[in-house]
Amino acid sequence: MASIYPLSEGVFTVGHDKQFVPFSLANDELTDRPTGSLLVEVQPFLVVTDKDVIVFDTGLGFNNSDGVLQIHDNLRAHGYEPAAVTKVLLSHLHKDHAGCLVFKDNNGLVNTTFPNAEYCIYRPEADFALKTGHPSYHPEDIEPLLATKQVKWLDGQQGLIDGYIRFTLSGGHCPQHIVYLIDDGKDKVFFGGDEAPQLKQMKMKYVAKYDYDGKKAMQLREQYAEQGRREGWKFLFYHDVKCPATAL
Repeated sequence: MASIYPLSEGVFTVGHDKQFVPFSLANDELTDRPTGSLLVEVQPFLVVTDKDVIVFDTGLGFNNSDGVLQIHDNLRAHGYEPAAVTKVLLSHLHKDHAGCLVFKDNNGLVNTTFPNAEYCIYRPEADFALKTGHPSYHPEDIEPLLATKQVKWLDGQQGLIDGYIRFTLSGGHCPQHIVYLIDDGKDKVFFGGDEAPQLKQMKMKYVAKYDYDGKKAMQLREQYAEQGRREGWKFLFYHDVKCPATAL
């Protein structure tokens, strides 16, 4: 049975400038932020199966007040060391999903955030990210990882990782976005990244302006919701403030 642990970095607003600004649900008002700002959680996930310790996307890469990576602290809070992670599955490489591929230690040396993990990256997305750059992509956070031997390149419209994790090209939120479905014979866990970022988007039919192909993204959410209900998927919502993981 798969165990699921949200690894929240907190709640933020993000506006047209693509900057993620911390937001206190208790003290801040959304109306005080620039017009058009979205309220989002930034929430990687830890999923533990019989075969793997998996991290889905890596967050913004913030440190806690003590200077320790927040994602490392979050892992340890659930009893796992960063070295225990065996796979990092990346939906796409936007800075809020791939901001913690690597980090600098106290000596200024660049290290991979998960030293023993295989980082699964869709090859066309890496090419697109490096070509496109700022503000959505930060090549300086991506290139150090690509220089290591920890990258497992994913190619094609879909494929299977170790016989039980399926990836599929979706391409709604950004052109080379992919989604994942874990099927270990006991559970089905779906991670849609920004194709299925919040529970409400699986229930409401609308075109989001921040998607590369809003109509396609809307259709994909409908498709995933229908299939997920039929097959009993557990959905992981990366940007949902209130509901990180649920069946529909």
